[in-house]
Amino acid sequence: MIKFLDLKAVNDRIHKETLEYFKGFLEDSNFILGEQVSKFEAEFAQYCNTSTCIGVGNGLEALTLILKGYDIKEGDEVIVPSNTYIATILAITSTGATPVLIEPNIETFNIDVNLIENHITKNTKAIMLVHLYGRCVDMDLIWSIGKKYNVKIIEDAAQAHGAMINGRRVGSLGDAAAFSFYPGKNLGAIGDGGAITSNDKLLAARIKALRNYGSFEKYIHILKGVNSRLDELQAGFLRLKLPTLDSDNEKRREIAQYYCENINNPNIILPKIPRDEKNHVWHLFVIRVANRSDFQKYMMSKGIETMVHYPIAPHKQKAYSELREFTLPITELLAREVVSLPLSPVMTQEQIDFVALNVNNYSTAAVN
Repeated sequence: MIKFLDLKAVNDRIHKETLEYFKGFLEDSNFILGEQVSKFEAEFAQYCNTSTCIGVGNGLEALTLILKGYDIKEGDEVIVPSNTYIATILAITSTGATPVLIEPNIETFNIDVNLIENHITKNTKAIMLVHLYGRCVDMDLIWSIGKKYNVKIIEDAAQAHGAMINGRRVGSLGDAAAFSFYPGKNLGAIGDGGAITSNDKLLAARIKALRNYGSFEKYIHILKGVNSRLDELQAGFLRLKLPTLDSDNEKRREIAQYYCENINNPNIILPKIPRDEKNHVWHLFVIRVANRSDFQKYMMSKGIETMVHYPIAPHKQKAYSELREFTLPITELLAREVVSLPLSPVMTQEQIDFVALNVNNYSTAAVN
């Protein structure tokens, strides 16, 4: 069986270092906002080329804390891609603000930047971008829109650790960025974790208080905060993995390139490789196929696990019945057709070849 993502194999590469770290972690017994968190924050800020990194509980809370840090609330609007994981929308609605959904570019899967300006109103306070599947959003027009209308640019970089555009890494492309370290991410923890990067010192100071019950000093609370702190154990584990993030991303690019050059099935629509290869870190390799269920059954019969990201668009979820008014045909088409193939830095060439071979051999007749 070729797993969609073999996390054991991913983490086995630092098995010895992890055990040594964990032993020291237990001996030190500094479990909350200790040395590992502060060191990881400094190292990840340097990696992203930002002045600040703030470790938080997870990616959703990272997005929510950015919005709260900018005092975005009921009556405000936040422009957001309609083709995204529901967490992006949940962060907006949790503040009372209104999400304004924008269709994706069908070739990149990211927000169609040419549609954004038409949706700016006097209530627009932020544009929340998602670098979906690891591909950087085209930022040039967005920077000019943000400046023109004085709105905040917030990156949802949960899937794009290390991606670059014009020589700048995600995490430094807007006013603030949210990262997730969910285990399956390009930089993944062994549990939940998240971070916020920014060059906005006032925002950073506010979020540092918000994540810790609204407090800088124990029992003195200046804000109505929450408990959302990156776990000390997870921070240390992330420090072990950060040095190999770029080489892992390069391996992902090589696999994606191989798939694109060797998969030639007319029933399959492949993703587009950007002109600058560093724009994409290939968190997911997402194809489109009309008969998705048949395709997945066929691949499983060959011992290949695939996944769907995501089968139901946010505006079609029961939780968001108020968003049903949006007409989003491209988003709905992608939700019906997308399938993610196995791709990870620990895949062998034999496994990669086997995946490509069986994608090429797929046909409706092969299933029936």
